[in-house]
Amino acid sequence: MGTGGPLEATYTLVGPIDAGTWHLVGDGIVIEEVDVLFEVLSRRGTQDQAIASWLHHFTPPASGFDAVPFDASATAAAVPAQSGDLLVFRYSVVAGATRPMAWIPNGDGANAHGRIPSIQLPP
Repeated sequence: MGTGGPLEATYTLVGPIDAGTWHLVGDGIVIEEVDVLFEVLSRRGTQDQAIASWLHHFTPPASGFDAVPFDASATAAAVPAQSGDLLVFRYSVVAGATRPMAWIPNGDGANAHGRIPSIQLPP
């Protein structure tokens, strides 16, 4: 993913989420140096509420197309979601990219020597 609009994955919630620590796995295939913003949001209708975010600078590996690892945690307040609200995992390139696919989520998991991007909610 290069410069341009963000990409999102959504999940329909059944109720509120407790306060606590969120964990992100953001491994990606990196073609050129790039800054990627990862966000977790709660969406009700057209209104988004920020829950947690991470900004990371990626540098391409010397080994070609191996995944570049990234994981981090963030503490967030409780999310007063209602049944039917969406949990949104959004990622976007915010700086450094000159190519359309400067950073690609690692969809190949261990086959690319990395992990598939994911978020873990508070226990």
